[in-house]
Amino acid sequence: MDSYLLDWVNLLLRWSHVVVGIAWIGSSFYFVFLDLNLLPPKDEVLKAKGVDGELWAVHGGGFYNPQKYLVSPGHVPEKLHWFYWESYSTWMTGFALFTVLYLFQPSTFLIDRNVHAWSPAAAVVAALGFLVVFWLVYDLACRWFGEREGGGRIVAAITIVAVVFAAWLACQLFAGRAAFLIVGAMMATAMTANVAHWIIPGQRKVVAQIKAGEPVDPIHGKRGKQRSVHNTYFTLPVLFAMLSNHYGFLYVAPDNWVVLVLLMAAGALVRHSFVARHQALLYGRRVPWEYAGAGVVIIIGLMLWLAPRPRPMTTVAVPAVQFSEVQAVIGQRCVMCHNAQVISKNVQLHTPALVAQHAQQIYQQAVVQKTMPLNNATQITDAERALLGRWFEEGARVN
Repeated sequence: MDSYLLDWVNLLLRWSHVVVGIAWIGSSFYFVFLDLNLLPPKDEVLKAKGVDGELWAVHGGGFYNPQKYLVSPGHVPEKLHWFYWESYSTWMTGFALFTVLYLFQPSTFLIDRNVHAWSPAAAVVAALGFLVVFWLVYDLACRWFGEREGGGRIVAAITIVAVVFAAWLACQLFAGRAAFLIVGAMMATAMTANVAHWIIPGQRKVVAQIKAGEPVDPIHGKRGKQRSVHNTYFTLPVLFAMLSNHYGFLYVAPDNWVVLVLLMAAGALVRHSFVARHQALLYGRRVPWEYAGAGVVIIIGLMLWLAPRPRPMTTVAVPAVQFSEVQAVIGQRCVMCHNAQVISKNVQLHTPALVAQHAQQIYQQAVVQKTMPLNNATQITDAERALLGRWFEEGARVN
């Protein structure tokens, strides 16, 4: 029952996380698009009001005319919408899911003793440390270099180095699945910290200055814009890291940290291509699709690198797999978590009938995706995975 309830908690938290994540990413992408598609107004009335850019759009049968003010509208409207709960809710549901699955079960999800043998408490502290330390490094880089001439490139370089180092280190310390997720979580934490620590406080100061009739300090807008731009480039790498736990062939690969870094780089390149596309179309310039092309080339290269090697041709007849061989592997590697007493993921494998019932799942999880046994805790070998694969391909017979 505990496992059953945990699955429900997992499902509901994951569902909530996806819903609020869509709201946050959707609004983020929309405002990046909006900011890069605004044109200077031609109407003198709008110019006199301080409108710096406007856009006409049609959607859902209506016409919309969003306008952006250069500094402030000169007054604070009675109803002012703030975009922050999308970000906060995404982080809170994500951290809750991370806590339930990883921090409360470190021996199962965080630790792979073939990677690094340490205590559950140490693994939990280290996982949380990644979230905190990355934010401190990134935030200090933004503070020290972000407002200098050419400082944006320095910040980008420092951030890239920090992400690459974190990816390498995480893959030396944690189970591959957890390592990928921790790197994504640390970047997502920085994204929400940008909103909570810089973007929203800066906007509140601007509103307060307008209400007090004081000159608006433009530094708040510049800092907020800087952090918003960073967030948009973090988005696709974070999404990949969060989805990667479903694809064991990625995080169990040799040099898995390289796989993680390259796929996040591909996501950032694709995102940059779309960001640059907005302004290119606005001003009639060529769309720089080469960035997205580079991202696609990276992905294709990884597909070729990670592709299973073809089996050597042999003229020797291979005898059919006997179920007794399969049962021995499953009994040694799988049954401890899938039996009459422990029914992990509602799967039981302690009888031939149950093995036959779950043959498709065994093949998918243990042979194709290699996500089971989790973190390879029971040390299943490649030869044993191949045996299970041959058994399934031969018809998954149990007699």
